[in-house]
Amino acid sequence: MPSLPILTIGGGSGQFVLLSGLRRAGRFSITAVVSMVDSGGSTGRLRGEFGILPPGDLLKCILALSPHQELARNLLLKRFQKDRRLRGHNAGNMLLTMLSRYTGSFPAGVQALAEILDVEGRILPVTTDEATLVAELTDGSRIFGEQAIDMPRGTQREKIRAVYLVPHHIDRVRVHPPVIDAIRRARLIVIGPGDLFTSIIPNLLVPGVAEALQQARAPLFYVLNLMTKYGETHRFSARDFVLELEKALGRRVDGIIGNTAVPDRDLRQAYARQKAAQVKIGASQAWWEERKVVTADLLDASGGILRHDSDKLAVVIKQIAKSTPIPRPQGRARIRP
Repeated sequence: MPSLPILTIGGGSGQFVLLSGLRRAGRFSITAVVSMVDSGGSTGRLRGEFGILPPGDLLKCILALSPHQELARNLLLKRFQKDRRLRGHNAGNMLLTMLSRYTGSFPAGVQALAEILDVEGRILPVTTDEATLVAELTDGSRIFGEQAIDMPRGTQREKIRAVYLVPHHIDRVRVHPPVIDAIRRARLIVIGPGDLFTSIIPNLLVPGVAEALQQARAPLFYVLNLMTKYGETHRFSARDFVLELEKALGRRVDGIIGNTAVPDRDLRQAYARQKAAQVKIGASQAWWEERKVVTADLLDASGGILRHDSDKLAVVIKQIAKSTPIPRPQGRARIRP
């Protein structure tokens, strides 16, 4: 059976989990579009010192799609300790930075590292332009940088009203052209899982991406978060997640993928201390209308951390691919951003 062209859109650990499962499923020809606004840790330092695009989320995708994942993780995520300049950086980020500078192109550096690790799929930065993510809160204040938005200080913070990108050296952020072509060629599109305002929506803020998704013929499914997150999606219902995403998309999603498993009491209480609660889906609620709702046990609670189980998620997506009408590929006319 030929592989189904699937496009994933996201960033962070959520996309790593999704891609790991899809690769092992062996059913898909995978293209991953990755957010480029990470500003924390080793990634943030490299961005500031060398002026390169943030490599962290791309590195996660490269590892996820490599058949040598376990060995590569042990090597490339190892952090330097002895050298003063290198201390705190991980080996993968440094290697990706070196390859990008040597080739003169960040996408070429990504491709080179992917080649080293025999990556099964394509990994595309959503943009090759530097930009800072800014969140505007309901009190009118602004927070600059993905890391600051992601990790609120104090016990109270206004809700996020909107997020937008501020380009560094040009008048607007431009989409990486292969992204538009990948959206057009996809036969199934999966957005998420990941932090809504810092991993998912930043992809859709790049001019041309939402417009291409509005014209896409492929079914578009959204993987709902397992838990809310204080400072971003505090007290969000499943409906709130979907409506915020659809506002950024400018269209309705075709389906939602959600978890039904309930974490044990101790884990729920641990997350409650972080002001996080489980996102529950009322699949019978009338407001879902024509959106297809697919639910299953998708939970991985190993190590005391709640995440999607990559293999369970891949099984659900395989079932969607079998049961959802998938359009034939379009002609070769490009959708211009």
